[in-house]
Amino acid sequence: MKQDNSTNLTHLDTQGHAQMVDVSAKATTVRQAIAVGKVRMSAATFTRIQAGNASKGDVFGTARLAGIMAAKQTANLIPLCHPLPIQKVEVKILPDEQLPGYQIQATVKTKAETGVEMEALTAVSVAALTLYDMAKALEKAIQIESIHLLSKTGGKSGDYLIHE
Repeated sequence: MKQDNSTNLTHLDTQGHAQMVDVSAKATTVRQAIAVGKVRMSAATFTRIQAGNASKGDVFGTARLAGIMAAKQTANLIPLCHPLPIQKVEVKILPDEQLPGYQIQATVKTKAETGVEMEALTAVSVAALTLYDMAKALEKAIQIESIHLLSKTGGKSGDYLIHE
């Protein structure tokens, strides 16, 4: 017997089947989400990237652009995501000598009936994967880690801020 999870898991119907949530009755509001992640590597690789010695070219510009493009394609990648009119995508890649590696942060903003958390998480993920791709000739053991939602604003469920 299937349990009715529809009140807890909005992407499941009463029979437990996947469904796209009907957001047509929701108010259109300004919504923003910020996601973060890390790309960890050896100190030698970090130093070479910082010095601009990656053989594929502009590591950071390429990764930022990939993150922006990915945010706009999220509905094509995640089966139950709604296509959204995205008004802003910003991807920051910040060096972190303590990792060593890079902190990636994506901010996505829209005015819509549903939020942009998945778009922000997708932007960080693809920016991190692109950074890996651009630097893999230097090191194969680069690690992508700790991708998560940092905050979201707008919508019926209210604001969310992780306490790190």
